[in-house]
Amino acid sequence: MSDIEAKAGAAAPVLKTERLTLRGHGLEDYKKTVSLWGDARVTRYISGKPSSPSESWARMMNYAGHWALLGFGYWLVEESESGRFVGEVGLADFKRDIKPDFEGAPEAGWVLTPSAHGKGYATEAVRAALTWGEETLGMKRSVCILDPQNDASVRVADKCGFTFFTETEFMGDRVVLMERLGKF
Repeated sequence: MSDIEAKAGAAAPVLKTERLTLRGHGLEDYKKTVSLWGDARVTRYISGKPSSPSESWARMMNYAGHWALLGFGYWLVEESESGRFVGEVGLADFKRDIKPDFEGAPEAGWVLTPSAHGKGYATEAVRAALTWGEETLGMKRSVCILDPQNDASVRVADKCGFTFFTETEFMGDRVVLMERLGKF
């Protein structure tokens, strides 16, 4: 990625916020990922259909590959106090076939379990990931892709300093691209 200095081979660092712990995925997290991505409420605005167990496995391998090859990726998010799984948040380079492309800018993403919705967890975790990216990688720009009907994710993006920069199509669906320049 041209915008950041990747640190290939890095393990996902543990990030702590006021209420959350962000950590790398382990094999023991497979069932959590299957449950999260297999929930139609979770995938409604992402793919429109729940993921199969094998698709969830591939997703976890993709996360591990990001950390191993690029030095950044997705974290598993848990409540610090209870240890309860609440979702996944991170930065990625998915090499999306999208116009305009945003090569060189990591794509920020977040997905939370329905029981964690409405608690401010997404905003808290995304801010931690972005701060880490800016401070550790020197990231100057990040982008997110959103279904414009996903009001909750649009609010998270706004709170995290993302601004609209274009509307486009991705995999046959209308999406908006938002970008964040520098620190919030």
